[in-house]
Amino acid sequence: MSAASSTIVNLPDQRTATLPKRNYLNNEHGLMSWLLTGDHKRIAMLYLISITFFFFIGGAFAGLIRLELLTPQPDLVASDTYNKFFTMHGIIMIFLFLVPSVPATLGNFLIPIMLGAKDLAFPKINLLSWYLYMAGGTFTLAALVLGGVDTGWTFTTPLSTHYLNTHVVTAATAIFIAGFSSIFTGLNFIVTIHRMRAPGMTWFRMPLFVWSNYAASILMVLGTPVLAIAIVLVALERLIGIGVFDPTKGGDPLLFQHLFWFYSHPAVYIMILPGMGVISEVISTFSRKRVFGYTAVAFSSVAIALFGFFVWAHHMFIMGVSNYSALVFSLLTMLVAVPSAIKIFNWAFTLQKGSITFETPMLYAFGFLGLFTIGGLTGVFLGSLGMDIHLTETYFIVAHFHFVMVGGMLMAFLAGIHFWWPKMTGRMYPESMSKLAAVTTFIGFNLTFLPQFILGYLGMPRRYHAYPPEFQVLNVLSTAGATVLGVGYLLPMLYLAWSLKYGAIAGNNPWQATGLEWQIQSPPLTENFIEVPIVEHEAYDYEWLANKTANEVTTVG
Repeated sequence: MSAASSTIVNLPDQRTATLPKRNYLNNEHGLMSWLLTGDHKRIAMLYLISITFFFFIGGAFAGLIRLELLTPQPDLVASDTYNKFFTMHGIIMIFLFLVPSVPATLGNFLIPIMLGAKDLAFPKINLLSWYLYMAGGTFTLAALVLGGVDTGWTFTTPLSTHYLNTHVVTAATAIFIAGFSSIFTGLNFIVTIHRMRAPGMTWFRMPLFVWSNYAASILMVLGTPVLAIAIVLVALERLIGIGVFDPTKGGDPLLFQHLFWFYSHPAVYIMILPGMGVISEVISTFSRKRVFGYTAVAFSSVAIALFGFFVWAHHMFIMGVSNYSALVFSLLTMLVAVPSAIKIFNWAFTLQKGSITFETPMLYAFGFLGLFTIGGLTGVFLGSLGMDIHLTETYFIVAHFHFVMVGGMLMAFLAGIHFWWPKMTGRMYPESMSKLAAVTTFIGFNLTFLPQFILGYLGMPRRYHAYPPEFQVLNVLSTAGATVLGVGYLLPMLYLAWSLKYGAIAGNNPWQATGLEWQIQSPPLTENFIEVPIVEHEAYDYEWLANKTANEVTTVG
């Protein structure tokens, strides 16, 4: 930062510190000031409240699934009700939580500040994206209240087009609307990153969190319309019988599989890439080191986005694709592991000889490293033709997906929330309670999903509510783990809410981090910066930070 755009101030004494008199939280008052806001930070908080609500609804369905599987016999619900449980769990968790979780909350809040901008490029479109998200959530709840959907979250044809006893069109409408919310968010991020960087903020001075969200935004903008087309065609075939997917009318049910997975495999990277950006920030801060191989990590995000569009058919090895195409997609699946491995190894080298401290965000980051690595390696198993034939449609798939998405993405999301909570609210949370939650979550997750790898390898199919008695012990263990996991997820909601009123004042930079967001007040001003900052160092310049005395911080503006 240049001297012209920055001043040196003392950090407040934590015993007598108070929150800034003016910040984005108290700048305006009243419900309408939030519902009509154009402030990216307030919109991020609206998203945070909304996705937390849907997360616990989706989690409730997961709890019901695990309760049913406590015993081999279907003694809790009938088979069609069980089908609705896992369908609604999947729809809510994927489209209303995992896809928007990091981009819509942390991305919305932080990207303009990290770039030195006063807001996103299109504030009104940003607010519209939240309203579209809420409209999609409302249609999802309507489908639930009206009787649910029993096709699975993949809406596989002909099941989704020929059986008329559930509300597929209502749920499809929800996904269609929520998809536009993702498109608008991705568009906003891309334009902001290209056009609104502060002077001196070159591409290779940007935080890796911005790089990861940029790659995910490309996937959102290019991939989501394909899902929208597929969902519209399902609705039209169901309502008026146009025959796109019906073989009796000249259609092709495999066409839906191609359309759906062309989006849904990149959607995995839409979910996980922003989480990888969080991990880069957390590991760098709490090891006090520049991210090892910054350029390689940045380009690996773009490589993951690129490869993501070329591996969709590995979901279709047993569905009639040719042996030659299966061989090509198997090879591409192996190749997509390379940029992910680059990130894992570079994070490990960042930790090497670092001054590592074990604050709560770092505990969640370590949990991410272990769980995502297991999830990624088991994905390579599934990319192998011979293994995939044995493991497809078993609980091995369920475990692999949850290790990547829940063990990886959700641990990264919680790492990010804990890392930037002081900046978002100006308050600290109780450290001992938050560490307990991180450990509880890690233990509960492994107890829940490691047994499912064994169940799947032994042949237990997914989406069945009855199973042979010899599988009961592992299912009981998995249900017990889910109970522990639920406690681990509930604890952060309680103590973070408590911290809003009773938490200690955080100060501007409690972690002594180097990013531009840590050089402004906590909580930030509505306009973020009084003056446009001029950036003269990269985001991970710890030599610059070391030149500051222990009780000083650079405050932009």
